[in-house]
Amino acid sequence: MRNMAILGEKSDLKSAGHPNGNNRIMDVPPPSEEKMEERGQWSNKLEFVLSVAGSIIGLGNMWRFPYLCYKNGGGAFLIPYMIFLFTCGVPVFFLEVALGQYTSQGGITCWRKISPLFEGLGYGTQVIVTLLNFYYIIVLAWGIFYLYFSFSWDLPWSSCNNTWNTENCVEFQRRNTSAAQTVNLNITSPVIEFWERRALRISPGIDHMGSLNWDLALCLLIAWVMCYFCIWKGVKSTGKVVYFTATFPYLMLIVLLIRGLTLPGAGIGIQFYLYPDLGRLADPQVWMDAGTQIFFSYAICLGSLTALGSYNKYNNNCYRDCLALCFLNSSTSFVAGFAIFSILGFMSYEQNVPISEVAESGPGLAFIAYPRAVSMMPFSPLWAALFFVMIVFLGLDSQFVCVESLVTAVVDMYPTVFRRKNRRELFLLGVVLFSFLMGLIMLMEGGMYVFQLFDYYAASGMCLLLMSIFETVCIAWVYGADRFYDNIEDMIGYRPGPYIKYCWLFFTPATCIGTFAFSLIKYTPLKYNNVYVYPWWGYVIGWLLALSSMVCIPFWMAYKIGTAHGTLKEVSGEVTGHLCSRGQPNQSVERLLSCLRERLQLMKPHHCFINTTS
Repeated sequence: MRNMAILGEKSDLKSAGHPNGNNRIMDVPPPSEEKMEERGQWSNKLEFVLSVAGSIIGLGNMWRFPYLCYKNGGGAFLIPYMIFLFTCGVPVFFLEVALGQYTSQGGITCWRKISPLFEGLGYGTQVIVTLLNFYYIIVLAWGIFYLYFSFSWDLPWSSCNNTWNTENCVEFQRRNTSAAQTVNLNITSPVIEFWERRALRISPGIDHMGSLNWDLALCLLIAWVMCYFCIWKGVKSTGKVVYFTATFPYLMLIVLLIRGLTLPGAGIGIQFYLYPDLGRLADPQVWMDAGTQIFFSYAICLGSLTALGSYNKYNNNCYRDCLALCFLNSSTSFVAGFAIFSILGFMSYEQNVPISEVAESGPGLAFIAYPRAVSMMPFSPLWAALFFVMIVFLGLDSQFVCVESLVTAVVDMYPTVFRRKNRRELFLLGVVLFSFLMGLIMLMEGGMYVFQLFDYYAASGMCLLLMSIFETVCIAWVYGADRFYDNIEDMIGYRPGPYIKYCWLFFTPATCIGTFAFSLIKYTPLKYNNVYVYPWWGYVIGWLLALSSMVCIPFWMAYKIGTAHGTLKEVSGEVTGHLCSRGQPNQSVERLLSCLRERLQLMKPHHCFINTTS
């Protein structure tokens, strides 16, 4: 039967994808033509698992999840978090990995195989990844900058005796000193002045960009050099690097956790972290925060999971891998909360202030709150160095996976161009250089305001939610959830439980649509430090960043329909590849949906007919 299937599809095999990723398997190039390079695969399952773990377990686990728990009712926040995890996080995570493994394609061409009308999904996700490549690595540059200054017995952010300090600088208050003695409302701390006046040299606003911070530019260059050599040979180099980059942060986290739990006042922080306030569940913002955290921390709707999954062997049990990785990711976030809030509890105890005054999220936690905390510890340079090494490695593997996702998507679109000797490496070098130059804008004196625009709008919850809605609709309703389950069974040998399928069909799109609508209704313009209001053109830039990815889906659909020829009925068939038999006007909904699925999908990838074992 397999031989008959192969013969029956003989005319199509030239354009079919082999499960190992070798395109045009029937084309034999002439001797004078340079051979295409192999697409590549992971050497073993562990390389794939560590690569995905490094991608999804990043800075958000350390500096966002613990703060959201504290802000949104402590242990009560876990209720909406778990609901979003099992209705959106796990189903979409598995969908993207399985899609990449089944099609052996990157984040754009995988959707072309599923439904050409939805190829805009791939372009949208890669726009988000491109913007992420511009600004996410800036955090690594800051981390390298702080790591350099950590190799000093007297940490520069622990005193006011530096050239960048002002007369308003006041060193840390201890428990035996009343912080209320000073009534000057303009006082600042040395850690804030180091962050704003030494590291950022921040200007008054985005309309005062100022000059470039060359020391930070050098740190950014170092970060990009590390990123380039981590992935310059594709999965061959990435699969080896992740053995260190994905595991070393766990060692640092365990060390910092043990240190934090042994500090005085640690219990205060942990109590604030976990104490449940069930009344907070009535606040819709709590549910919004839970939903966006799932999308941020699981790296879904970015195409990176699809790219990583595409390098798997065809029969890899991706379902089991995804469940284990999702458990690992959420567990890491939960444990990181103990490490962070034990330190914040120590700060609260030492300064004799409420923990609400020291709790921070995002860059404020990594570059203000935590440096202040380690300054109060014995052997503070050691703990500072360990912390910033962890920050650098947490960000590094997330960053190079994002770059790998973009490169994989483009190379899979033009394999005959880029799968030649050294061409992929040169293209990667071009991506790195362009991203480096774009990142320099955020290292100017007004660059922090630009960074916040990118962080707030470019990869916002609204963008990711919209992508998730269309992904599940395309797979579950256009391609067919049962049909995709058949494909998964063909890969792993059994069908997963029906719960995932029902999530794709109903729960995930419904939850995402509700959250997307709420995010539009509750939208508030960005304010830097909740104080600085951007000029009108700053918000225009922000919304252009957000829309740049979201418009890819409708624009691509309009393009595909507009460039097809013939009547509307003929155009529909031409765009989607096949015309189905049309029923009578009173046909059932089920027949209508079946007809729609047939018109809006490509044929099943031919590699499922090929026996690669015999």
